[in-house]
Amino acid sequence: MTASESRRIPPGIWALGFVSMLMDISSEMIHALLPIYMVTVLGTSTLAVGIIEGIAEATASIVKVFSGALSDWLGKRKLLAAVGYGLGALTKLIFPLAGALGWLVAARFIDRVGKGIRGAPRDALVADLAPPELRGASFGLRQTLDTIGAFTGPLLAIGLMWLLADDFRAVFWIAVVPAVLSVAVLVLAVRDPATEAVRRPARFPLHRRDLARLGTRYWWVVGVAAVMTLARFSEAFLLLRFQQFDVPVFLLPFVLVVMGIAYSLSAYPAGAVSDRLDRVTLLQVGLALLVLADLTLAWGPNLLVAGIGIALWGLHMGFSQGLLAAMIADTAAADLRGTAFGVFNLVTGVALLVASVVAGALWDTVGSSATFLAGAIFSALALAGLVIIKLRTDHLSVSTQAR
Repeated sequence: MTASESRRIPPGIWALGFVSMLMDISSEMIHALLPIYMVTVLGTSTLAVGIIEGIAEATASIVKVFSGALSDWLGKRKLLAAVGYGLGALTKLIFPLAGALGWLVAARFIDRVGKGIRGAPRDALVADLAPPELRGASFGLRQTLDTIGAFTGPLLAIGLMWLLADDFRAVFWIAVVPAVLSVAVLVLAVRDPATEAVRRPARFPLHRRDLARLGTRYWWVVGVAAVMTLARFSEAFLLLRFQQFDVPVFLLPFVLVVMGIAYSLSAYPAGAVSDRLDRVTLLQVGLALLVLADLTLAWGPNLLVAGIGIALWGLHMGFSQGLLAAMIADTAAADLRGTAFGVFNLVTGVALLVASVVAGALWDTVGSSATFLAGAIFSALALAGLVIIKLRTDHLSVSTQAR
């Protein structure tokens, strides 16, 4: 994207990107250490980690359905986003105060409720604010800033763990600061667009009429994303894979740093290019990268090869997450965008729950290689689904031109 195009992206989208970045710094300072803390300090099994992570993310996704639909009805997406980010900031206080696994699970659960409340309204707000010709770039920009936070957080965790002699709780306390700043930026710098969608009658967010209005193309995107998510289980397993190479505990967050750098470097360019080229084709590239990442992590014999797998995983995220969000915005009516993102996140959240539980079970019973090989198989299935979408889209285009 050119400098002139980046300047055309509304300030509200830039602000939302910085809001995401600050909250991600806070979250990743904690989450980069949490799986290792649970396994090595508290003696939690890998299967239990998978179940905890899966339930946490699935909870966020279920909440997104209701918050997204509510934002469609209220026409005030910022309000719900502020509630979600505020709850996320408040729950960061629980992590340093937690004295047992039950408290950590509760904190993780409540934190994901906050994420669920803010996720769909925030994405719908980006879609509302973004000019149609810059939609991919706008989602890519927000995703890039979000991902800068995703690797800055682990970097801070590494430095602080070294400085504070592996004092987990001290790091958790410091993580509260960027979370509070995130809420402040949202409240002060983001506004709902002046032209709001017409408010619809309040009703259950999964009303069959609304689901029918979302259309076939939307459901194809959701279906492919669900299969893709089965291949992309919780990032906790990436940390546990590197632990097998006897990496010191305070250096393990480097896994998320490498992934985050690859993610942030690719998300914005991929989104910008998708505004000019076909989004489906670029998403196919993203899935091919995930297949390579899973195979590399399954069979990588040493730290260097596994590191390449992590970088490929990050590139896959850059070539998929922003593009999927843009595709949802492309296929959903303006007055259903909150619902569309909510349903999308519900389906992918349930898929993540299944993926994380299966990943943990395979890890404990067969081994880590089986976990990543299963991911590669699901990636290939999602790639096949994208080929079908591409063929259907091309067929519709030809039919329209013929008329």
